[in-house]
Amino acid sequence: MPKAFFIDTTRCTACRGCQVACKEWHNLPAVQTRQTGTHQNPPDLNPFNYKLVRFSEHLIDGVIRWYFFPDQCRHCFQPPCLFTAEDYVPGAIVQDEDTGAVLYTDLTRHLSAEEFEEVRHACPYDIPRRDSGTGLVSKCDMCIDRVKNDKLPMCVNTCAMGAMHFGEYDDIRALAEKRLEVVRGEFPNASLANPDDVAVVYLLADEPERLHQHAVAQAPAPMTRKQLLARLARPLNKASRA
Repeated sequence: MPKAFFIDTTRCTACRGCQVACKEWHNLPAVQTRQTGTHQNPPDLNPFNYKLVRFSEHLIDGVIRWYFFPDQCRHCFQPPCLFTAEDYVPGAIVQDEDTGAVLYTDLTRHLSAEEFEEVRHACPYDIPRRDSGTGLVSKCDMCIDRVKNDKLPMCVNTCAMGAMHFGEYDDIRALAEKRLEVVRGEFPNASLANPDDVAVVYLLADEPERLHQHAVAQAPAPMTRKQLLARLARPLNKASRA
C-alpha cells in the first residue's frame, strides 16, 4: 500500500519549519534571495528548496485573508514526469514499489535542456527543477531514507501545528475526509485537492486558485515550437542512443 501525506492548510501558520527542516535534512545550500514584497521566500521552488510555504493575500468581502500553502511534489500514482523522462533516459525517474515515492536519480543529469522542459511541462503541479550547474533534476523525495527506516518525513516530524500527517494512503485519506467534514463549518469552500490521483492530499481552505496557481492539477500549457520539434524528434533521438 502506498504511503501518503495529509496537509491541512487550515492549520498551517506559515512558520516555515517544514521548509527549513527539509532543507537541513537534505543538506541543501543556501539560496540568495531578496525582498519581493511578500513574506514568501524564496520566490519559487528551486533545485535547493524542495518544499516552499507559499503566501497569498486576498481581500474577501472587505476582509483581508491570508492563505498558506506548503508546496511540494505530490508523488502522483501515475507520474507523468516519469513516463516522459522514460522515453529519453530510462531510469532517470523511478517509483519506489514499497512506498509509491517518485524519485529522481542521478541519471536525470543526462536529460538535455529540451528534454527537461518536457518533463517539467508534463507535471500538472509545476514541480521539477533543474540545477543549471550539475544538470540534476530534483524535488521532494518523501524523505525516502527516513521512511524506509520507519521514521516520518522531516516536514511532518517538524510541524508544530499538526498541519501535516503521514502514513498508509487509506488511513490518510480517511483522516482527510473526516477533517474536511469538520472544517467546512468555518470554511464552506474547503475541498481536497485531487485525492484520487496523488499521495499528497491537501485540504484547501478556500477556492484552490486563492491558495496557489497549481494547488490542483493543471492541464499542461501549450507546447512551444521548440518543445514540439523536440517531441517530433524523439524517435530519432532514441534510435541514436540505442
